[in-house]
Amino acid sequence: MLLTSLRVDPTEFEERTGWAIKPEGACRGDVCVPLPEGDARLDARVLADRLGMPLVRDDALGLWALGPASLGGRALTTAVAPELVLPDWRGEQFRLSNLRGRKVVLATWASW
Repeated sequence: MLLTSLRVDPTEFEERTGWAIKPEGACRGDVCVPLPEGDARLDARVLADRLGMPLVRDDALGLWALGPASLGGRALTTAVAPELVLPDWRGEQFRLSNLRGRKVVLATWASW
C-alpha cells in the first residue's frame, strides 16, 4: 500500500489490505489485533508494528510503502533475493544481480 502520509484512512486500509478496523482492533477472519483507540485515522507505524507489516520510505519521492501483514510467520527473513536468470526481450540472459544496489519491484502474473 503506497502512502503519501503516515496517517491512513481506515476505510482505504480495509479496502486495500483486507484488515477491517473494528472496536476490538484490526480484524481479518478470526484474528483481531488490538490497536490504540482514539484518532479516526490510523498511524502506519502502529499498523506496521502490530500487524508485522514492513514499512519503508522513499525519500526521493516522499512516499511510504506499507507491505503485507506477516502475523502467520510467512515473512521473508531477509531482503536478499536469490539469483534469478531469465531471457530479456532480445533473448539474452538477464540476471537479477545486475540490479544490485537499486530498488527493485518484482511483479509476477500467471494466467491460471
